[in-house]
Amino acid sequence: MGGQRWAGVYTAITTKMDARQEVDLAEVRADVAFQIDAGVDGIICCGSIGEASTLTADEKMAIANATKEAARGKPVLLTVAEDSTRAAVALAERAKAAGMDGLMLLPAMRYVSDRRETIQHFRTVARATDLPIMVYNNPVAYAVDITPEMFAEMADETNFVAIKESSGDVRRITDILNTVGNRYDIFTGVDDLALESLMLGAVGWVAGLVCAFPRETVAIHKLVAAGRIPEALEIYRWFMPLLHLDVSLRFVQNVKLAEAIVRGTSTVVRQPRLELQGAERDRVETIVRTALAKRPDLAKYGV
Repeated sequence: MGGQRWAGVYTAITTKMDARQEVDLAEVRADVAFQIDAGVDGIICCGSIGEASTLTADEKMAIANATKEAARGKPVLLTVAEDSTRAAVALAERAKAAGMDGLMLLPAMRYVSDRRETIQHFRTVARATDLPIMVYNNPVAYAVDITPEMFAEMADETNFVAIKESSGDVRRITDILNTVGNRYDIFTGVDDLALESLMLGAVGWVAGLVCAFPRETVAIHKLVAAGRIPEALEIYRWFMPLLHLDVSLRFVQNVKLAEAIVRGTSTVVRQPRLELQGAERDRVETIVRTALAKRPDLAKYGV
């Protein structure tokens, strides 16, 4: 699988719930349409921000199918974040049968695997499907670190095509490139490190606040790709208070509240998560409304 496969802004969508905490597939489709209209390059469903840990495999497939229906030909990746390698393989097989364009694959959940176990997990899933795979590294959240050396060891698995790098250490971008060259398409997965990562060689951004502000997210990526860093920085500095909301234990609630303020969508989350209230909610509302009042005029950038 030679050549770059994925690049640009990939939206990690939230999973809209109704008042009974049931998945609202009509709202999932509306979310995807909103993102595609704004110019994003791909959609990732059922990730951490999509409340994957609370969803059944059947719900994940229903969401994936709804996403695919609304994506108008843009790539759709289903997140595979299961408790066992066996369950991950089963979901990968279902994703292939349903016509998904790829997978975003995480280490097995709950159990903290060592280097050998982590590599075996990824290889086993990769060999169970021919779908292209984005390997998601987030040691902050999942306590498993996929190092540049591990990516070098796994480089012989041809359907590993991309990395979502979310270690929080922007130095990793350079370390990966120095270790494996351009073997993988590198995406940044930390909203408030996105500009820095893109400048260091990441070709894509798996974004969270894009859910509420897709045009601004796309504009930053396009400006960086065009070498127009000072202009990208103008938008990024405006965006930063919002982007910080993605780096929080309450990031799902934060983003859903931001979406609700901007678009009027549901803030319902599935328990054990609870919606924000009191001072915590007020703080997020203030950040979002302050940003809206100062929202940049993207027309002047021509992207």
